[in-house]
Parts: sequence; C-alpha cells; structure tokens
Amino acid sequence: MKTIKIPLLAFALAMMSFTVLPTTTITVKSEISASPIAWKAEQIDLGEIPQNKPKAIEFEFKNNGKTAVIITNVKASCGCTATDYTKTPIAPGGTAKITATYNAAAKGAFTKTVTVTTNAEEAVKVLSFKGTVI
Repeated sequence: MKTIKIPLLAFALAMMSFTVLPTTTITVKSEISASPIAWKAEQIDLGEIPQNKPKAIEFEFKNNGKTAVIITNVKASCGCTATDYTKTPIAPGGTAKITATYNAAAKGAFTKTVTVTTNAEEAVKVLSFKGTVI
C-alpha cells in the first residue's frame, strides 16, 4: 500500500507545479507630450558675403509647448561651418538660438545645412542658408 501512495503523491506534486496562474497586465498612459517649436526662419539667404570673413547665421525658435525643449545635437553639413547652441532646457514660452558660423573661404555660390535634434514634436529639423562669396 505504501508503494502506491508514494507514486500517487509524486504525481500530484508534479501536476501542481504546472499550474498556470492568471497574469495581470498594467497599462500606464503617459500624458506628457512633446512641445511644438516655431522657427523664426528655416532658410536664410545671406546674399553676397566677402571672402575670408567668417559669417555668423542665427536661427531662432520659440517653445510653444507645455514642456521644456532640450537641444540634444546640432550638426553642420560640412567642416566649413561651426555650430553653437543653447545647452540649457528651453522653458515653455522661451526662445533659443542655433548659431552657424560659415567660413567663407572659397568664392562662388553655396548652400549649407544644419541639422538640429531636439526632444520637441519635430525631433529632427534641417535648417539651411545660402549665398554667394565674392
């Protein structure tokens, strides 16, 4: 009789180890949305600029949202353009500037771009400037 109880007990314990418990799913809804920003100008025409004189171009924007905007990266399309930008978060209603300084070394027409990455609604924005070096 003891030999029957041990296998039956082992079988019962094995079956209990395969019991599936219901899982609970928790859904978290985020109410935080990215802020829209408005650029004063996305394209700037410099016209004619003198050769061998670096030219600073400023792109300004306003944070029209309800959360702070952070500029995470600014990249020029070539090594002839240096960039600088606001490193601190831009509060709702605040403004900031991206500065691109073009080294006008070669004569002739040019078009350059600056790619700005932020946490705003439009995360990546490509700005441009053009002109003619005389």
